[in-house]
Amino acid sequence: MTIPPIHDPRLVAVKHWLNALPDHYGLNIDSLRAASTDASFRRYFRLDATGSEQSAYVVMDAPPPLEDCRPFVRIAELFTAAQVNAPHIYEADLQQGFLLLQDFGNRVYLGELDDQTAPQLYGDAMRSLIRLQTASLPGVLPMYDEALLQRELMLYPDWYLARHKDIKLSTADQKTLHDAFAILLKNTLAQPSVFVHRDFHSRNLMILGAPENPGVLDFQDAVFGPITYDLVSLLRDAYIRWEEPQVLDWCIRYWEQARSAKLPVNREFGEFYRDFEWMGLQRHLKVLGIFARLCYRDGKDRYLNDLPLVLDYVRKAAARYREFNRLSELIDRIEGGDRVTGLTF
Repeated sequence: MTIPPIHDPRLVAVKHWLNALPDHYGLNIDSLRAASTDASFRRYFRLDATGSEQSAYVVMDAPPPLEDCRPFVRIAELFTAAQVNAPHIYEADLQQGFLLLQDFGNRVYLGELDDQTAPQLYGDAMRSLIRLQTASLPGVLPMYDEALLQRELMLYPDWYLARHKDIKLSTADQKTLHDAFAILLKNTLAQPSVFVHRDFHSRNLMILGAPENPGVLDFQDAVFGPITYDLVSLLRDAYIRWEEPQVLDWCIRYWEQARSAKLPVNREFGEFYRDFEWMGLQRHLKVLGIFARLCYRDGKDRYLNDLPLVLDYVRKAAARYREFNRLSELIDRIEGGDRVTGLTF
C-alpha cells in the first residue's frame, strides 16, 4: 500500500500529532505508511520505532464526525479485562480521532488458514470467544435489540434487492420477507445474551504467539446480544468457506466448551445448532445488503466479489427449514439456478 499524498490534511494532522508525542516511543515519522483500511471511514498507518519496547506501532485515523474513537477505547479496555487480546492503546486524541496502538503485525487469520492450520487457529479463536462471553454483564454494552436487528435485516431488500438486483418486490413478496424476518427476530431475541464482538471473523483475527493468540481487532461496534452470533461470524465467514461437516464439528466443540464454562447455551445440541443456523440467516441477509451498500454508496466494489459465498449461506440455510419455505422459494426465483441443499441436523 502507498500512503496518501502529502496534501491530505488528515495525514498532515497525523504527522503533527505524532511529532508531539513523548520521545520515549522512539517514533520514526518518516517511516509512516499505510497499513490497512476497513469497511468504515477509519484507516490505519504503521510506523517504525527505535529504543522503545515496541519495534513498530499502528496509528488509527478515525475522522470526526464520521467515526468516534471512544467506543474503541472503552471496549478495548473491556475486552482486555476479559482476557481477550485487544491491542494496547498507548496514546489517544479523541477530539482529533487519533490513536497510537500496539502493532499486532501482518499475520491475518484469513491469509494463513488451511486444512493444517485451521484446527489450532479456530480452537484459539473459540477459547477467546468463550472468555469474552464468560465475562458478560448486562448494562455494559448497547443491547442488540429488535430495532437494531430489524434495521440490519432491511439492508437486504433496500440495498441488495432494490439497488444491486434492481428488483421491486410485489406486495406478496414483501409479506414473505416480513414473515421470515419476524421468525428470525423472535428466535434471535429469545437466545441468551452475552458480549458480542459483531465481526468476529478471519479478517479481524491476527495470528500471535501462544498463548496470546489471537489478536482481536475491529470490536468498536460490540453489543450485548445473542450467544450464537459471533460463532456464526467465525464459522460461516463471508471470506472463507469450510465444508459443512467441518463447521458442524467446530460447532460441537464450541458447544461442549461453552457448557463446561457454564455459558447459557441450549442443553440440546440440535436446538443450539438450529439457533446457530437461524442466526446465520439473519447475519448473512444483512451482509448481502452491507456489501451492496459498500459498493454503491461508498465506492468499495471489491465486496461484490464476496457476495456469492454469502448468498450460498443464505440459500442453504433457508432451504433447510420448513419455516422458511416461502423465503427459499422467493430467493430461488430471484437468483435462478438449481435449489441448493446441505446438511440438516
